[in-house]
Formats: sequence, structure tokens, C-alpha cells
Amino acid sequence: MKKVIGLLLLVSIVFGLQINEVPKRVVLDGKNGSRVDGKAFDTAMIRGKTYLFVYSDPDKRELNEKFFELIQQKNFDRDRYNSIAVVNMAATWMPNFLLQAILKSKQKKYPHTIYVKDNEKVFVKEWGMADNSQNILIFDSKGRVRFFKSGKLTKKDQEKALAILQKLVNGK
Repeated sequence: MKKVIGLLLLVSIVFGLQINEVPKRVVLDGKNGSRVDGKAFDTAMIRGKTYLFVYSDPDKRELNEKFFELIQQKNFDRDRYNSIAVVNMAATWMPNFLLQAILKSKQKKYPHTIYVKDNEKVFVKEWGMADNSQNILIFDSKGRVRFFKSGKLTKKDQEKALAILQKLVNGK
């Protein structure tokens, strides 16, 4: 058991993704990726409000759909909350032109969400995101990670994440 805990600590230290800490800055611009509108994406902008950050393999986009529906039903104040969806473009068999079309469509449907393309698995390398999966993070207004989970969220995970979001959006 001590070896497992030690390994987990080592992995979190190496990748820098720790609860209550601001992760390493990541910039996607040009070849390594960008926002769907072609502008650079910089994680330094994750400040000033609560953010739901989803890093996903496009083939896993439906994995936590029920959780996302629950969040939409909360109708959080957009002055205090926003969402970022980063797509791991290198994790799928789908061609980039098709993914680009899907992302543009989603951007129109959900204009408040910031859609980002990670062409070279930058977040997998820099933050230790699970590849070929879906990663859910919640950031507070200071850019600190307050929740992190890879894969399908259990009902308990969903309740915990919603409680954290609610608390942060309400300024507590």
C-alpha cells in the first residue's frame, strides 16, 4: 500500500496536477493546437471565475453526458462560471476535418464554452491527463484545481463535483 501511495505522489509531482494547486501553464498555438476559432489557447486565462475543464478523446465524448446535463440544469451565472472543452485530436481515428466541423457546430450550439483542439497530446504530456479517456477538472477563480477525475464519473463523483461547483460559483 505504501508503494502505491508513493507512486501516486510521485506521478502527481512529476506532472504537477495537484488538488488546490495551479498546474503548469500550457499554451496551444499553431501546430500543437488552438481554440476552434484559430486563436491561441493559454491556460493562464483560467482565472477570475470557476471553470469546468473537460479534456476528452472524441470517441469518449458521451462518457459523462448525464453529468454535463446536470450542470446545464443548474444554469450557473456566466459571470461566475464558464466551461472549457479540450479535444485530444490525436486520440481518435476520426479525421481532423470532421472533428473541426463537429467542434464548430458545438461552438455555435454552446457559445459560452471555449472549445480547444490539442493536436499533439500536450495536456497528456504536461498535466498527465489520461489519454484515450475523458478527464474532468474543476478550477476555482484563482486557477487552482479543486476536482480531478479521469474516466466515467460515479454517482458519488458527480455529487461531489456538483457540490464543489455550486460552492465555488456561489463564492464560498
